Amino acid sequence: MRVRTAVQGALCGALFAAQRASGLELDISSANSIKQAAKTIANGMLNYYNGEDPGGIPGLLPPPYYWWEAGAMFGSLIDYWYYTGDDTFNRVTTDGMLFQVGPDYNFMPPNQSKSLGNDDQAFWGLAAMSAAEVKFPNPPEDQPQWLALAQAVFNSQALRWNTEACGGGLKWQIYSFNVGYNYRNTISNGCFFNLAARLGAYTQNETFFRWAERSWDWVVEPSIGLVADNYRVYDGTHDTANCTNLVRVQWSYNAGVYLLGAATMWNQTTGADQEMWQARAQGLLDAISVFFYKGTNVMFEVACEPRGTCNVDQRSFKAYLGRWMAATTKVAPWTHDTIIPFLQQSAQAAATSCSGGDSGTECGMRWTTGNWDGQLGVGEQMSALEVIQSNLIDNVQGPVSNTTGGISTGDSNAGTTGDDLIYTEPITTGDRAGAGIITAMLLVFIVGGAWWMVR
Repeated sequence: MRVRTAVQGALCGALFAAQRASGLELDISSANSIKQAAKTIANGMLNYYNGEDPGGIPGLLPPPYYWWEAGAMFGSLIDYWYYTGDDTFNRVTTDGMLFQVGPDYNFMPPNQSKSLGNDDQAFWGLAAMSAAEVKFPNPPEDQPQWLALAQAVFNSQALRWNTEACGGGLKWQIYSFNVGYNYRNTISNGCFFNLAARLGAYTQNETFFRWAERSWDWVVEPSIGLVADNYRVYDGTHDTANCTNLVRVQWSYNAGVYLLGAATMWNQTTGADQEMWQARAQGLLDAISVFFYKGTNVMFEVACEPRGTCNVDQRSFKAYLGRWMAATTKVAPWTHDTIIPFLQQSAQAAATSCSGGDSGTECGMRWTTGNWDGQLGVGEQMSALEVIQSNLIDNVQGPVSNTTGGISTGDSNAGTTGDDLIYTEPITTGDRAGAGIITAMLLVFIVGGAWWMVR
């Protein structure tokens, strides 16, 4: 048995005090304090990015991060500019985004095909959608534009709406040689719904609204049940069983992606339709309480955080719930007074976790401990960044559209010129094995690392 001496105890106490003293400072009532904290966290996040280093590839994070998370990261930097007006990270964001558009300008680069899911592609498309909505500076004229890129993602995914089983929906994986191709995950379908609603709001093209309605109707269909009657949002279902075996794990980003989509639909409807979407958005808002710790307003990832089993992907999920909750207050103002206390208290708690690493300001995963929990990474940084900078939401304009000051150029045919349903290069046995390993690992993380929620 090891006995800690008084000297050792005093030393540990001094080190802990020094760590706390060197941690992130945040005054939630001060816009300048929020901006400074956000910049510190954003800089820390980009320390993991080597896309601009010699030998690096723009738009890619190094292992263990998957391709999609880089798109999500750039989305958080677009938000950073939107909230702060600071263009420090604009060039790296634009360069990284444009380098990953792929030959058909729809965020399907061939070198990502071995693990490319609809959700992966969608996170890049949603970043482009945000860029259009907040008037992030446009790319050079000879490059694809933000709105057109978002349309390209939507158009290519609409072609994949699959009625061979389950009556509709998007599969998780795009290519049939990937393990997970027969799983219909909620985040893929939620991103499609969210993107459709927001494209409809931006362009006023009814086709997008009709697709949003179709997608929503499918996930709430009782035989599918990805969004339950009580507005709990579950992980997915297998189409090999005609979507009858629901995986009842709740992730924060699934709830968030549907909340903003439903709120946007409320914003774009009237009369009975608007009342219907308000009820849906309110139901989703009520149901997110499961992601706030034991009756507090501090966000946590309920399916994995209590047991410390969150994988690399899951450590970033709180970023998207915070992002989409804040955006919801702009399109559905009646949600504001409910959402803001969640963002404020979560931001304060997140800041206390940002006292780790060599800098003394790197952020942890758990915000409920009052200090850094020893975990570091892109997801931890991004989650803290989004929830903290979201507290500037009252200081910025809401999303623009083609008729309210939008500056991004669209292309209604974007993403439809290539055949993204068929992979034309020969697939070797090694390729199939590699793809299977990557995707099978993700399935194991989903099922094995989760605290099962069957409420």
